[in-house]
Amino acid sequence: MPFPYQIKIKHMKFFCKSVLLLILQHQGFAQTDSTIKKSIDTIKVGNITILRTGNTDSIASFKSSKDTFRIGGTVVIISEGLDRGLEKIRIGSEDLRSSIESLKGLKTLVKKKPKKYSTNWFVWDLGFAGYNDQTNYSSASAQNFLSPVMGTNFPVTPPLSKNDFALRTTRISNFNLWFFIQRMSLIKQVVNLKYGLGLESNNYFYKTGIKYENLQYETFVSRSSGTINKNKLVANYLTAPLMLNINTNPSNHRRGFQLSAGISGGYLISARQKMHIDKERSKVKSEFNLSPWKLSYIGELGLGAVRLYGSYAPRAMHQDGVDQRPYTVGIRFSY
Repeated sequence: MPFPYQIKIKHMKFFCKSVLLLILQHQGFAQTDSTIKKSIDTIKVGNITILRTGNTDSIASFKSSKDTFRIGGTVVIISEGLDRGLEKIRIGSEDLRSSIESLKGLKTLVKKKPKKYSTNWFVWDLGFAGYNDQTNYSSASAQNFLSPVMGTNFPVTPPLSKNDFALRTTRISNFNLWFFIQRMSLIKQVVNLKYGLGLESNNYFYKTGIKYENLQYETFVSRSSGTINKNKLVANYLTAPLMLNINTNPSNHRRGFQLSAGISGGYLISARQKMHIDKERSKVKSEFNLSPWKLSYIGELGLGAVRLYGSYAPRAMHQDGVDQRPYTVGIRFSY
């Protein structure tokens, strides 16, 4: 008797569980619609109805005035006003695309019409300074500057030569700071006039121990013996350049090729010689027989954002004695 009784209890538990599962399924998924076949399960979220079935013929036979959207042939989403919402999204995306294209066109229009004037502030250069020595060392003026007679009680200094003015070319020796460089359009921003104002600083690092001596009425050069750690002559000029500029890409000067050539006029505002020989250091400020004015041919070559500059003075930087014509070359940092 106990064994059949236990079987009945197990059957009763199974029956109760099945009924409970059917009730939960009915409450969660099966919401009746008169137009939908019984083989189709439904889920409602707000005004959206999701139909799920494995029978595509059942979905194809479904008729409704609502909007439908198929996914993979097995799911149908029905929502009131879905087509109107999608249409609004489409129109909005087209309006956004049109606005973006209009902005691009405006940007292009702005690029095609550069300003007549453009100014670069605080442009600076780094490069090398040297000179082309064309001195005739056998001339009387050169020998007087290099080896003057100091009186009967002083021996005559042996004549100096071109080797005494040899320069160290492995150090940065030219630094320029331009307060501004302005460009004015002459012909459609292709042909321009460039001008500015700034400071030029030329440093001449000597390999030897030559020293500028200042007397009451004259200046001459003498030799210094010992171990030379530093010997340089510094000449600073207030300079105004004037150049004709050719720009191949007026709308974007960073991508175009630029060529400039012209002249510059400089005025000597200060000069000094700084020496460090053995343990002795000296720093003397004077004009050192330098010419107060400097006229130079100048040029600039630009490819995109990279610019090279150069200058050459056709006249000597000293007033007399030696004929040394200064030049500079280097990189210009400008936007």
